[in-house]
Amino acid sequence: MAKRNSTSPKTTTKKVASNKKTIQKKEDAFLIVGIGASAGGLEAFKTFFSELPDAPGMAFVIVQHLDPTHKSLMVDLLKKYTKMQISEVKNHTEVLKDHVYIIPPNKDMAIFNGILHLMEPSLPRGFRKPIDFFQRSLANDQGVRAVGIILSGTGTEGTMGLKDIKGHGGLTIVQDPETAQYDGMPRNAISAGVHDFILPIKEIPKLLIKYSKNRNLKPIEKPLEIVKTKDQLEKIFILLRNETGCNFGDYKDSTVIRRVEKRMAINQIAKLEDYIKYLQKNTEEVIKLFKELLIGVTSFFRDTDPFDILKKEVVPKIIEKKSNGDTIRVWIPGCSTGEEAYSIAIIFNEVISKQKKNLKVQIFASDIDERAINFARLGVYPDTIVTDVSKDRLHSYFYIEGQSYRIKKEIRDQIVFAEHNLMKDPPFSKLDMISCRNLLIYLNIEAQKKVFSIFHYALINEGVLFLGSSESLGEYADAFEVIDRKNKFFKRKNLQPDKMPQLGYNFKDSLPTIKATTVPILKRVQHDNLAIITQRLLISNYAPACTIIDNKGDAVYFSGNTGKYLQPSPGEASLNVVDMAREGLKTKLSSIISKARKSKKLEVTSNVKVKTNGNFQTIKLTTRPLNQSLNDNGYLMIIFEDIEVSREKPGKVKKVEPENVSEVNALQQELDTTKEYLRSTIEQLEVSNEELKSSNEELQSSNEELQSTNEELETSKEELQSVNEEIVTVNTELQGKIDELAQAYDDMNNLLASTEIGTIFLDDKLKIKRFTPSMSKIINLIQTDIGRPVEHLSSNLNYDTLVSDVKNVLAKLTPFTTPVKSHDGIWYQMQIMPYRTAQNVIEGVVITFVDITIEKTLAEELNNIKENYEHLLESTKTIVYTQDKNLIYTGIANTYPDIKYRNIEGKTDKDFFSEKDTKKLEDIKKKVLNTGESIRETVSIELGGNTKHYDLTVRPLYVNKTINGIACTSTDVTELSVLQKVESKKK
Repeated sequence: MAKRNSTSPKTTTKKVASNKKTIQKKEDAFLIVGIGASAGGLEAFKTFFSELPDAPGMAFVIVQHLDPTHKSLMVDLLKKYTKMQISEVKNHTEVLKDHVYIIPPNKDMAIFNGILHLMEPSLPRGFRKPIDFFQRSLANDQGVRAVGIILSGTGTEGTMGLKDIKGHGGLTIVQDPETAQYDGMPRNAISAGVHDFILPIKEIPKLLIKYSKNRNLKPIEKPLEIVKTKDQLEKIFILLRNETGCNFGDYKDSTVIRRVEKRMAINQIAKLEDYIKYLQKNTEEVIKLFKELLIGVTSFFRDTDPFDILKKEVVPKIIEKKSNGDTIRVWIPGCSTGEEAYSIAIIFNEVISKQKKNLKVQIFASDIDERAINFARLGVYPDTIVTDVSKDRLHSYFYIEGQSYRIKKEIRDQIVFAEHNLMKDPPFSKLDMISCRNLLIYLNIEAQKKVFSIFHYALINEGVLFLGSSESLGEYADAFEVIDRKNKFFKRKNLQPDKMPQLGYNFKDSLPTIKATTVPILKRVQHDNLAIITQRLLISNYAPACTIIDNKGDAVYFSGNTGKYLQPSPGEASLNVVDMAREGLKTKLSSIISKARKSKKLEVTSNVKVKTNGNFQTIKLTTRPLNQSLNDNGYLMIIFEDIEVSREKPGKVKKVEPENVSEVNALQQELDTTKEYLRSTIEQLEVSNEELKSSNEELQSSNEELQSTNEELETSKEELQSVNEEIVTVNTELQGKIDELAQAYDDMNNLLASTEIGTIFLDDKLKIKRFTPSMSKIINLIQTDIGRPVEHLSSNLNYDTLVSDVKNVLAKLTPFTTPVKSHDGIWYQMQIMPYRTAQNVIEGVVITFVDITIEKTLAEELNNIKENYEHLLESTKTIVYTQDKNLIYTGIANTYPDIKYRNIEGKTDKDFFSEKDTKKLEDIKKKVLNTGESIRETVSIELGGNTKHYDLTVRPLYVNKTINGIACTSTDVTELSVLQKVESKKK
């Protein structure tokens, strides 16, 4: 800032003039809307552009699945619905405001610096993903100015494009599947969670206009603007932390501001202060902002060159250092939806498969986004990944499930996905490699320092650090050795302990608190202050100099001018009062301190001569214990008092002593001083000896305690070894159970797939738990629909009461069965049963659909035949029935008239006919049973008081070549018999 302020006015003027064109361009920034659609897209486009104003202030780029062999008519078709200029894209077309651009057939399209470029398709027809291809380039080129929209269409395309746009801070909108002619593309985008809004087609233009007016598209250039919003951002961070537990204070301010501005534009809030108030009142918006800040831009094998280097150079060197049976440990912080974790696992698997070593790979993939981690754990991705994953890898490491790809079990088992906060939670350790790509670019400098210190700690010596293309080591360049600077591969150095990065502060939440506004209060002068001032004045002028020492002899407090008696000793700094004593004071001071500590009483020594400023000053030395007032901590006060030496009176003449007498006196004084010092030293030595004896006894006692503790540790070690063996045993058993469960799971999947019975499992809230592949034909299901309510899905059945029938089964716990018909004419036997656990707890329902089309068709045909047969029998007055060996009726069609029983099964002839007629009929029937030959006769029977004539045919029934009963046909020929009699009489 100082450098900028010192710039001369002349220089500043030139700088503004030179950037005038750039500033003007930034002011004219506008949204570029990438719209993707497939089947049913034309009708959606017509409605969309009909609702837009003539000059919406943004550009629109339409990407649609087109027949590569036919010319597109989209330009002519859409001109009727908008006054904006519509054109088919030609190579190197600049995108302008209020224009609509349409992709030509058989081309891939991308945008770079606001210019559209056409390319020949790199994939054959059927594998191309033009919508994802363009929208991903739009995200990379336009960032916050990008808008992605997915309309009607089949398949899964568009999901990856919206994911990149959302990750770069752009707006993403999906058409409401209920209003889409084909809901495949919208539903898949919704299930992946890459949308900001789900709207009917008519509502999308209104949102775009409001968003465009409120969105600030100018980049933040002035640091002062960030400083002004710093306090407000910290308030937002506190609200986020209180709701989610995550601290975004480590993010770069510019990154956070862009995301906040997007949410403000969506909610049509102009001021940051108003948005903070909105967050305080709306918890749901806090969660949405939290998800917005979780930047999840990733893909399989992102940036091919680094992954090629990883496979050819880095991974082989890691493997070289390993022995058979070793485990390679890898950590991927900020893994998002897991594509990078699976990519690295595939790379290791490819390299290890070519080696002769038996190695295990354990990858820890972590992120703070719970939704992303759950998605990664499934290991299911849309078919649009074909643009990032080669055919060979798709075949080797993925299963095809409808329009999705599922990662194979051997790769999935190598990865542990976990929720983990890199800045807060303890790191993983003893790692061979860390891959942290394009995460650090969103963190500020201080946060990056913390992250690098964490990585240095987590890696083993010469462990590999893999960074993103825009990231560097910064101040930690000395802690890592460069392997490949271009592709961002580094190797950990083994530093000296004092040079290693410190981790102690890394896991503390450093988010600043909101400073409360304080109002200064005028302090009232108290009378006590005058007393304190007076006391200090008296002490400084009239009290003797003193110092207080602790039990080690170190000075802890000085009062007055102690410099006359004490001075710092040469060499290393020390506050020991004896070491600081001036010449002549050292011996007396050491002696009186020793006496005071021994007697614990006041000690005084007079006539002590101290050399000060070249002259000797006579002083009185006093030591006073302070144990009573300072809790017996060994404090002593040492007081230095000057003594004035009396001078001789002028009238008296001092007797001059001989020179030798003066020397004797001096030697005598020195001898006395030496004796005193020696005696003090001896006393100190005796005290030291006693202390050493006491210390020796304490050390012996401590040694015995340590031996006892060591024995206890040995015992604990044996117990731990025993427990460890038990854990290993239990772990082995659990591993066996897991293998059995995996086998049972595979068997169950194969069984359900082989039976072709559509089965769907719902929980007690009617959310989908799992389903068989056959269900996709009946209800429009994809793998990502797991967890969604069943009522949100559209089915192919002519059956509208599924949800109510399911709820009824859950309420009554009674199975429900009914035939249902699909739109394509297929009949299913649907059965809804409660889902019971082993503990007999109801946790939902199981719905099965069995194809009964053939049975239904046969039943209808048999019913028609039966009806025709019955009509035939009725028209010919023929009765058909069967009887067993005991002549008991077992079945009948078109019963006899005038019989009192409508149901004659289980009865005999004597229940209906006279004894005479019964004998007549039974004789014929028994003869057939005995002979096995058919008989046809005309018999007369009385029924209802009238005589009836019947043409009776009796045939035997065989079961396993044994007669088991008879079949009889009885035709009423009464009228014919009457006519024959009449004719015979005429003759």
